[in-house]
Amino acid sequence: MPPKKRKPKKAPEPPPLLRVRGLVRRFGEVDVVNGLDLDVVAGTAVALTGRNGAGKSTVLRCITGADKPTSGTIELDGEEMDDRLPKVRSAFAVVMDDMDFFPDLSVVEHLDLFAKAHRVTDAESVVDEVLEELGLSPHSGQLPGTLSSGQKRRLALASAFVRPRRLLVLDEPEQRLDTSGLEWLTKRLQREKAEGLGVLMASHDPQLVEAVADRVVEIGGPSAVSDPGADRT
Repeated sequence: MPPKKRKPKKAPEPPPLLRVRGLVRRFGEVDVVNGLDLDVVAGTAVALTGRNGAGKSTVLRCITGADKPTSGTIELDGEEMDDRLPKVRSAFAVVMDDMDFFPDLSVVEHLDLFAKAHRVTDAESVVDEVLEELGLSPHSGQLPGTLSSGQKRRLALASAFVRPRRLLVLDEPEQRLDTSGLEWLTKRLQREKAEGLGVLMASHDPQLVEAVADRVVEIGGPSAVSDPGADRT
């Protein structure tokens, strides 16, 4: 009998862009986050939902290094994440609700600084494109303190889109956006996914979540490993 042909071995799947296992954040005797597991695969989006105060922002702060977990592991590309490393810092573009601006820099100066600090090629063109896309071009010479709350939110989002990134981490990015701003945000996040980036966001907007997220993880509900191929929960 002829020898059986061996089936070619499947190449091992790459690790998810972001992997979180057993994340706990305790304040005093209260576990605000208790044993959270989630994965974010490149080209997909995970949305964190839950009531106010459930711990969504705490999860994002722990993942980005702004806060320290009580226990658990956070990995980027299969390696334990160390936010002190340049390769880790360059991978994340983060927009939190408490983001500060440079008070003495105009909108365009603020974005130019972000882009050039991250060595973006043709930074001025990138900044001009984002300003136009977000409707901030008419306000490019204004200081942040003179902007409306909605314009400040657009500036915060623009700060993420003028820099290199592999993973967008967004804390309720829909806040203070009008209808046109929300439509833009939805399309932009869909485009980010199509270009192979990962998106992790906390959101209270069901329409944004439905349009963008491949997986929904409820914070304050049952912990779940986020699988982009699974049905939404």
